[in-house]
Amino acid sequence: MDTRFSIDFRPKLFSTLKGYDFKLFSKDFMAGIIVGIVAIPLAIAFGIASGVGPTEGLVTAIIAGFLISVFGGSKVQIGGPTGAFIVIIYGIIQQFGLGGLAIATIMAGVMLVLMGLFKLGSVIKFMPYPIIVGFTGGIAITIFSTQMNDLFGLGIEDVPANFIDKWICYFNNIGNIDWWSFAVGLISILIIVYTPRFSKKVPGSLLAIIIMTVVCWLLRTYAGVTSIATIGDLYTLPSGLPEWRLPSIPEGETIFSTMQSLLPVAFTIAMLGAIESLLSAMVADGIIGDRHNSNTELIGQGIANIVVPFFGGIPATGAIARTMANINNGGRTPVAGIVHTVVLLCVLLLLGGLVGAIPMPCLAGVLIMVSYNMSGWRTIRSMCRQSRSDITILFTTLLLTVIFDLTIAIEIGLVLAVVLFMRRIMENTSISVINKELEVHNDGEGEDEKLIIPSYAEVYEIDGPFFFGVANKFEEMARTRSKAKVRIVRMRKVSFIDATGLHNLEIFINASIENGRKVILSGVNETVYKSLERAGVVTLLGKENVLDNIHSALARAEEIGC
Repeated sequence: MDTRFSIDFRPKLFSTLKGYDFKLFSKDFMAGIIVGIVAIPLAIAFGIASGVGPTEGLVTAIIAGFLISVFGGSKVQIGGPTGAFIVIIYGIIQQFGLGGLAIATIMAGVMLVLMGLFKLGSVIKFMPYPIIVGFTGGIAITIFSTQMNDLFGLGIEDVPANFIDKWICYFNNIGNIDWWSFAVGLISILIIVYTPRFSKKVPGSLLAIIIMTVVCWLLRTYAGVTSIATIGDLYTLPSGLPEWRLPSIPEGETIFSTMQSLLPVAFTIAMLGAIESLLSAMVADGIIGDRHNSNTELIGQGIANIVVPFFGGIPATGAIARTMANINNGGRTPVAGIVHTVVLLCVLLLLGGLVGAIPMPCLAGVLIMVSYNMSGWRTIRSMCRQSRSDITILFTTLLLTVIFDLTIAIEIGLVLAVVLFMRRIMENTSISVINKELEVHNDGEGEDEKLIIPSYAEVYEIDGPFFFGVANKFEEMARTRSKAKVRIVRMRKVSFIDATGLHNLEIFINASIENGRKVILSGVNETVYKSLERAGVVTLLGKENVLDNIHSALARAEEIGC
């Protein structure tokens, strides 16, 4: 049966429910509660940092988290808003508004579903590692830079979006530091840093929010300290379930013009979401000894991102920190992810007033620690000892992410990675002309031997892929004048040949025929032979002149060269 066009959509939830028992549920239930508690400060902080609000962050964690657990391809993946999207979301809102963000998120969701339907899950995992490290580090620096206003209580109402302008603005307002706000932010960071030394179960970020919220309430109520801004001072707090609403189109735009403008950022959201979720799932597989379905995971991520904008949510993906918390606390099926969304729903419906009392400098401290943990500075330090090309890709992507935006960084990073990869292949691919003696290595299956090349023949040996980067080198070498009547092109180490290679080989053959010379191809593997046959090269030469090995090629040369 031909399954090339079958849909690879098998959500893990339905397969794990077979044989599901109360013992497994109790583990998932406890893990889900703990992960839900961990997700509370992160969902609120990511929503605010993205330029929307706490409600949108919680709504995204609830709806997207639920859909990713139900339709995803990993047993333990926890979905929701993540720090990686902050920079992109903030930029979209600045340029296109909330309506533009909703449309871009839906477009990204459709792209993710299509990636899964066309079975691109395994391909996306081959994103060059230096690019991943570079844009992750760049995002971490950008998140850190967005928190200075709240950390120091500068009170700047309109912080510039550009990285350099942002820091110029900070320094221009350095005299407006509110030391109470700074103290709250600094103590929050210290609580997060030192909590693991005393307890591995209680999240430091949650403990910091609880303690500093109480402290700020006491300062405001009994000491008259009102300079510390809280969430309730800046945002409308949640008061119930979000309502379904259609995304609004920016004024003066049509749906098609808006989609055209948003296509690059939607693609960036889709790629970033795919990469982050699949990397998270791969890490989780290594810990629980399972194997996720990457195509199903992409479809699940896509469904979540299509639905969540209709409730005011923001882009979501698999969150590696919350996924690790789920695993470490015993979660082994998607039921744990569903329980975590129920916990967040209770917070949204019942604890809105308490959420409003959380101090903004405390959230800034939480996000600063998030940026530190995702910066990967240890990985960057170790990669600085690797090849120059990897270092170039890493720091180019990092700097472009920080100074410009993630879309440009990924595009240029990928182009640079491809160019450097081709250069590496070109450096490792050699072309030589042999006209006297040829050493034949039998790769341990027999004794090596030396073959004498007759005076009427010469051998062109191609060692490596024959693609456009190498084809011109072959053409230049083939122009050398010689009196050889027979030209043998030895292709035993040519793993593939592209259109440019085929074109140059055809030119070489035609030029040889015009000059009264014969061409023989030696050592052609099955894949390359099919390419030659489709391009008409085999017909041009004749099948008798396309041979399996150099011995047959020299024998054929003797037949036609004497």
